[in-house]
Amino acid sequence: MSAPRTVLLTGAAGGLGTLMRGLLPAYGYQLRLLDARPIEGEPEAITADLGDREALREAVRGVDAVIHLAAISLESTFEKILQSNIAGTHHLYEAVREEGIRRVVFASSNHAVGFTPRPEGEPPIPPERLIRIDTPRRPDTYYGLSKCFGEDLAQLYWDQHGVETVSIRIGSCFMEPTTVRMLSVWMSPGDGARLFHAALTAEPVGHTVVYGSSANTRLWWDLEPARALGYEPQDDSEQFAAKLVAEQGELQPGRRDHAYLGGHFITTPPHWPH
Repeated sequence: MSAPRTVLLTGAAGGLGTLMRGLLPAYGYQLRLLDARPIEGEPEAITADLGDREALREAVRGVDAVIHLAAISLESTFEKILQSNIAGTHHLYEAVREEGIRRVVFASSNHAVGFTPRPEGEPPIPPERLIRIDTPRRPDTYYGLSKCFGEDLAQLYWDQHGVETVSIRIGSCFMEPTTVRMLSVWMSPGDGARLFHAALTAEPVGHTVVYGSSANTRLWWDLEPARALGYEPQDDSEQFAAKLVAEQGELQPGRRDHAYLGGHFITTPPHWPH
């Protein structure tokens, strides 16, 4: 698939959205920005939430593809998750269907499978023991549950309406990892842009689910489905490992927050502050 020219980026004021605003234009994309909050320095950005169906349809009109990042990105009440992440994602897909947009990249999450036991043993984990993309979904929070819904919604819209989606189960996309767990699931911003670009340009994808991280020495999951899209990760969190391990110690399998993929979302999930 040739690179889309104009891409709607929802959640453009968030942490990941801010990073991608700075990186994706280098791949030739013209970004149309949408967020529930005004975006400083972006006077043409659309300020609307996912409940405003007319604004969503207007935002989608004329774009070549959508990167859908807008969501409550931590745990919250079921009612708030339902409104933003579940109903809101449905509104986005309806706008996409109505306007004839053929490709969505959906920000899913590792928390859709957060209760999956992490692979134990010294890194690197052998390929046959990495967590596969077809592992049963085991959400660790209402937030993770909403990402399971989003993946199923994407499958429905492919099967029923021919809207293609790449659902990316993102780990942690920050400038650098901040915990020992994050050494296994970290995705550098540069690799994040590479993966989004691959997801926008690969064909055919139907509905494809992949894990999103860098090629970390301590990797827990299988990146081959992402590589099959053309993703070529360049970074590795191991450069940060010595400092983090010295400060925090290695992960302990006997601790619930260390034993599962979802980490502290299993035990003390961070709550959305708004």
